Amino acid sequence: MVVTIMKIMFMTQTASDEMAFLINQYLIMTKETMPEMARKASSTWPVKHDHCFQRIVLDSVCQGVWYESIKRPAYKHLTYPQAELAVKLCNEIIAGQVDLSGLNLQSLTWRGKR
Repeated sequence: MVVTIMKIMFMTQTASDEMAFLINQYLIMTKETMPEMARKASSTWPVKHDHCFQRIVLDSVCQGVWYESIKRPAYKHLTYPQAELAVKLCNEIIAGQVDLSGLNLQSLTWRGKR
């Protein structure tokens, strides 16, 4: 019985640590990495500010306006699959594997701003 409880506690802690790691990665990429990349003279990205990257990534994850699905602040209320997808998408944006301009236009369309 004690071993089972300890195993559950360890599994919960590990899942919690993994979630914290994902959230931290998402925040670093949207608050630091992508804005730094966008400020370079060679950048053709349509946005430069951290909140814009967060909007684009979260709207893409939610397939609509993120705050209609997730409580604010989003990083505290993401589910594990949402956090995982957000990190994956950030990595794809950074690697140039997805079209940031297209994601931005879709986000703006969902918001009625395009």
